[in-house]
Amino acid sequence: MAGDRQQDWSDQWDLRPGVTYLNHGSFGPPPRPVQARRRQWQQRLDGQPMDFFCRQYEPAVLAARQRLAEFVGADPQDLVFVENATAAMNVVANSLELKHSDQVLLTDHEYGAVRRIWQRATLRAAAGEPEIVVLPERIESVDQLVDCLFAALTPRTRLLVISHITSPTAITMPIGTIVHRARQRGVLVCVDGPHAPAQIPLDLAALGCDFYCASLHKWLSAPFGSGFLYVRREHQQRISPTQLSWGRLLPARPESWSDEFIWSGTRDPSAVLAVPAAIDFLQETGLEAFREHGYRLATEARNRLAEWTGLPPITPDDRCWYTCMGHAPLPPGDASGLQRALWERHAIEVPVVFWKDRHWLRVSCHWYNRRQDIDYLFDALARELRT
Repeated sequence: MAGDRQQDWSDQWDLRPGVTYLNHGSFGPPPRPVQARRRQWQQRLDGQPMDFFCRQYEPAVLAARQRLAEFVGADPQDLVFVENATAAMNVVANSLELKHSDQVLLTDHEYGAVRRIWQRATLRAAAGEPEIVVLPERIESVDQLVDCLFAALTPRTRLLVISHITSPTAITMPIGTIVHRARQRGVLVCVDGPHAPAQIPLDLAALGCDFYCASLHKWLSAPFGSGFLYVRREHQQRISPTQLSWGRLLPARPESWSDEFIWSGTRDPSAVLAVPAAIDFLQETGLEAFREHGYRLATEARNRLAEWTGLPPITPDDRCWYTCMGHAPLPPGDASGLQRALWERHAIEVPVVFWKDRHWLRVSCHWYNRRQDIDYLFDALARELRT
């Protein structure tokens, strides 16, 4: 493979013929080389399970972790594989001992499942509901957003939970600035980052957050069931898996916090073992070319929708705010059936998000998408919204 941005990589995916798939941000299908690598690991497992688990698995998962650590800018000792960002967030919420006086802060752009996780954690600690910060309706600058967020901090605020790239609104948050200011205030930061790996560069060691939760089945296009949790060194001894088993296969014994996550019971680990193949694929096709390709298509979708409706997106048209996901409001009216209509009548898979009492379109673009997909989407929108 060569990193030529004009290269058509769409034939590397086995997408169903006739489907226009503009929803990589929800469920990113793996390309053929990643599927093949996963199958190779599954064949090893199925061919001789004892040999696989007792002799091959642990060296392989540690090698995969090393490769991932290099990709996300972290020491491998600070990373563990988990099933997805939700699993990682549950580990943090179950491990962090909250007091009844502690406050957990989230924004109104956070993913609904994350809000539920922290509602349960704060209620369990008799700390009440998490505090939800309402960000500006129109975000104009980093300073405006960060000042609004930190105005909500109180002496009780112990933890800030915030997305790196938001799910309902596709906004890239200024996480570096947020983490820096939070550390000055003595507030822990847990980043929900399932949309970040591959879509934007990551350097977790430099970022300095306390916890980082991510999925790898989205923009990295690793198999479903692959994600990771990053934990700063000073918190690691308090972190434990939600499902306790041997940690490491006998006769080995866990020697570090991360060892407890190596063996959580008998399962198929081929998804995480194929993560290096996903990294290889995107690097060989050209990471920056991929980001530029996705950004151009997302910008096209976002700007065409804004021009059509006359309604501005939430953020300025600047690459610091978004990359491969274009997000803009739909015209006023009932769009509750639009996503279903686009699928059933046009075979277009794209999310119509209901957020802040109105409907928004979120268009996700990967290597297999083309300008023709955006044209077809807008032809379908014109027909559906006119009827």
